Amino acid sequence: MNAKSPKMILSSILIVVAIGLLFPIYNAPIWWVSLEAPQYPEEAFPDGVRILFHLNGVFNGCQKTDNVEIAESEALDCVHEMDAINHYVGMYPIASGGPVELFFSIFLLALVGVMLVAYICVKPLIRTIIMVVGFGALTAFMGVAYLGGNGLNLLSNNYLDGRITVLGQEASDVLDKTSSAADEQVAALQDALGEGGVDLPKGMDALSALKKSQAGEKIEVVEADGSEVEEASAAAGHDSGEAEVSSDISKKDLSIAFMEEAFVDYWSRQPGENPEWNGSGKQFISWHYEKALGKYFPDKTITQPLVDNVKTSANVVFWGLIVIMIFLLVVARKPKGLFNWLLVIIPMGLPLFFVVEYVTWLWWYGHNMNTMGAFSLKPFTPTAFGQGKVAQFTTNSYPEYGFWLIVLFAVLLGAAAYLRKQEQESAEENN
Repeated sequence: MNAKSPKMILSSILIVVAIGLLFPIYNAPIWWVSLEAPQYPEEAFPDGVRILFHLNGVFNGCQKTDNVEIAESEALDCVHEMDAINHYVGMYPIASGGPVELFFSIFLLALVGVMLVAYICVKPLIRTIIMVVGFGALTAFMGVAYLGGNGLNLLSNNYLDGRITVLGQEASDVLDKTSSAADEQVAALQDALGEGGVDLPKGMDALSALKKSQAGEKIEVVEADGSEVEEASAAAGHDSGEAEVSSDISKKDLSIAFMEEAFVDYWSRQPGENPEWNGSGKQFISWHYEKALGKYFPDKTITQPLVDNVKTSANVVFWGLIVIMIFLLVVARKPKGLFNWLLVIIPMGLPLFFVVEYVTWLWWYGHNMNTMGAFSLKPFTPTAFGQGKVAQFTTNSYPEYGFWLIVLFAVLLGAAAYLRKQEQESAEENN
């Protein structure tokens, strides 16, 4: 097989383009679902109560309404709204589905990327080196995120945003508190601005400053006597009397500080043990899932077995991915043979894997309803594609542009594999 033939070059280009799609796929909405009902008029809810499924979370799909009859300061939180609707029939919160998959999705896509880079290379030694280095780095990355202290720092902002969305309005009490982490970081900012002692404007606490920093806003800093600090601001490289806190306090810092506050607040209300926050993915997945399940249904005799299953599933996925990497390294390090095709066939299955996962969780929601719901429904599977009907609600479920990116990803890989196969067959005939 000639590694430099036009077909091989084109095959490699197609795979490189496919790899480039992995980042937007991770952040794009893959599927959307909405509920329509008389109590949600089209004037206020043109798309109904709409939510977006991503590989890294479930997000609000509602837009701010601003017309003659209705003016909103911010868009309705439709994730929370749909959860509120569903809980009346005993359905668990939307984002209680797929907690393990959402956490490990970034590592799964990274695994796919390493597999495809290895597939491009047709020299056994170089391919082996790529797989050893790539799988080794991915194992370390995943291990620190899942088992290591403060492992959440390695996760994306989008993932953390999605996890915060799950907590919904229940977390408002925690949001109103000033995070100790925020206090420390704003104090560090104040020290950096000058030795004269500067304060935030009257009425602004540390958490408010952090929220402003998320939006890229500047905050005015003042001396203890209330006068603006021109020299301190100038020394920090800012306009007189203003300072940007975003350079010292990142959005991720705020998100993790929020999660820590929510974790401590949650366990302070529980009888018995009071675990300490370590920020590992392993701790976070089980706690967050437990809190999500208990959002409307606090009876732990019902939800604890589900939490235990998630703990077990997370461990199985973690070690399973490591076993898969070892297996691929052993059997697919040579560019010939049946196992070589696993490096491209498995990634090509991403659209199918997503649909199967999505339908499976829809089935779970409709067949695992909590008996504490105000109304009872017979077990059912919500509509996965198209329009359906549940009680007085019309349901819509359709792919978003992210799903078509996954389809494009699979098509590019299919074309690349076809070209590679043609070249391989031609080489065998010539030999």
